[in-house]
Amino acid sequence: MPTPIPGPGIPQPGFTDIRQNGWVARLVPARLRPYVTLARLDRPIGTWLLLFPCWWSVALAMPQPFRNWPTLLWLMALFAVGAVLMRGAGCTVNDILDRKFDAMVERTRSRPIPSGQVSVRQALVFLGLQLLVSLLILVQLGTTAIGLGVLSLALVFTYPLMKRITWWPQAFLGLTFNWGALMGWAAVQDEVGWPALVLYATGVAWTLGYDTIYAHQDKEDDARIGVKSTALRLGDQSKIWIYGFYTLTYAGIGISGRLAGLGGLFLPVLSLACLQLAWQVATWRPDDQGDCLDKFKSNRWFGWLVLAAILAGKL
Repeated sequence: MPTPIPGPGIPQPGFTDIRQNGWVARLVPARLRPYVTLARLDRPIGTWLLLFPCWWSVALAMPQPFRNWPTLLWLMALFAVGAVLMRGAGCTVNDILDRKFDAMVERTRSRPIPSGQVSVRQALVFLGLQLLVSLLILVQLGTTAIGLGVLSLALVFTYPLMKRITWWPQAFLGLTFNWGALMGWAAVQDEVGWPALVLYATGVAWTLGYDTIYAHQDKEDDARIGVKSTALRLGDQSKIWIYGFYTLTYAGIGISGRLAGLGGLFLPVLSLACLQLAWQVATWRPDDQGDCLDKFKSNRWFGWLVLAAILAGKL
């Protein structure tokens, strides 16, 4: 594994979410740091966004989660490890395919591949290792969940290409990142039920909202180099659209919970999650890169609130 190129070999970032003096620099051996960064282990928000649909679905599918808490915790742990690995694999695929674009964008030019810290061949080997360990996690689940996990690879490998051909790559990210809504239900029930299907569709709307916010960080660079996004497509109307996406998110999770037979405490707690989404859009400053990143990251709190609502509905 290569040692990071010192000094001018690594482009000096302008605005970036890579922390130059974070825990990676303090705790991780120098030869491993580029791989930790490549897998985004230093920026866990993407893992949370991938993981929450899995956890929501597991909690929805389990008839009595508080009585079956060892099984609940075991499945949540498996999906947590799987989310870390598959998010890392997805980021590795993305960075291999986008290495030329990343070198031209302020926020991404210091990533390991465009900055020369990791070669494409080394990234491919690292990708293979992540997928191998992910497979070891996947085979702990039932037949239906395993099949769904294998099918998810088609989305993982094609999503990074979508920004080249459509103004709506965020929709394809939603199809990819919310696949766990199907797998979580299947891990418990060994089938895919209507609550899981509704939750999956709802997750796509949620992703359209938060990733449009995220895409506003790069809109000037994206426009310059010819990369498409909903931030560019929706432009000044983005807030209105995101309100719509988030309204669908709230309604869809509510319908999914009702289909799963959740009780009276579900909707009151879910309303707190709705307020979090409303706060995001109301206070969001689309031209402030730092605020775009902060609002994007705040979706982990929405994820926790939805999980709390589902569990409250099981009381």
